[in-house]
Amino acid sequence: MSYVHCTRRRRKGKHLDYAERQELEWLVRENHEAAKSKRKTQKQLAQLLGVSEATLSRELKRGRVVLRDSDWREYVSYSADVAQADYDRKATLKGPGLKIGNDHALAKHIEQKILQEKYSPDAVIMELRAGKYSFKTSICTRTLYNYIDQGVFANLTNKDLPRQGRSPKRSYKRVRKAYRNVGGKTITERPEEANKRLEYGHWEMDCLKSGRGGRSCLLVMVERMTRETIILKLRSQTQAEVQRKLNQLERSMGRKRFARKFKSITVDNGSEFLGWEMLEKSCLKANTKRTAIYYCHPYSAWERGTNEQINGHIRRFIPKGSDISKYTNQQLKAIETWLNTYPRRILNGISAWEAVESLARAG
Repeated sequence: MSYVHCTRRRRKGKHLDYAERQELEWLVRENHEAAKSKRKTQKQLAQLLGVSEATLSRELKRGRVVLRDSDWREYVSYSADVAQADYDRKATLKGPGLKIGNDHALAKHIEQKILQEKYSPDAVIMELRAGKYSFKTSICTRTLYNYIDQGVFANLTNKDLPRQGRSPKRSYKRVRKAYRNVGGKTITERPEEANKRLEYGHWEMDCLKSGRGGRSCLLVMVERMTRETIILKLRSQTQAEVQRKLNQLERSMGRKRFARKFKSITVDNGSEFLGWEMLEKSCLKANTKRTAIYYCHPYSAWERGTNEQINGHIRRFIPKGSDISKYTNQQLKAIETWLNTYPRRILNGISAWEAVESLARAG
């Protein structure tokens, strides 16, 4: 037969809460003020509180404070606030330790890649998994995002990430009426090889505008299968300028090579792309097509999702409102190189140029 030596039953392993600590503080204070002959032992206090003697002993140490009585004499007592503060502080240390631990070299590498080279956390991890760098610690993308959220890095926050820790919010604005591409082919007529990204040579094309007062813009071309990117600087956002740049590109590559590389180009309904016949026509051989132009549906930017994604990356280097005429061709070439050497999750961690080289080797 067993006996229960306490006035209440408590679930085994349950920690004291703040209310119980306040009750213990009151019991300790009453016990101190009582006559010595009537003071309760530690065992009796544990029974009143419904805990073991060992638990009470540890709790008294946790909340130990030195007070003074009315005669200004010091005595040892217990404070619920001190004990609770100590409990809360130690609770923050629960759970597994940081995997990155004392690997300062890895932390410095991550900060450099994101802050200086403008990589995303996922791109950093893909490079590490590919074996381009070697560190004693290995972490995954989700863990890296968690560490950034928790403020583990000294110089890195969500504000330094490509999306700055914000979810995109759609803004509703009054828009102009879409232009009509009379006689132009729609995206519904585009071949399945282009729709499903099964064949190299199908591109998306868009213009990236300057800020107010600037006429220059960028002609951004992105290959759908490999994400290879070409950035061309235009003097103005006009049909003549777009045609002039494509003509320059065809002359530099040659008619046959241009036709193989640019089998089709998908554009939006912007006024600079309305002259589809001139865009399709070769400048090197009369009455010959150099490519096929397809038009998205009006207000359907998602039909050129790859193009829009690349534009977002370019805006990290050329913020909205910037005057594009002030950027040199060397600077634009550096941005183009960064885009083509950036590791991409959609390509299993390789870059656009590596994907193009892989296709070339495969024949």
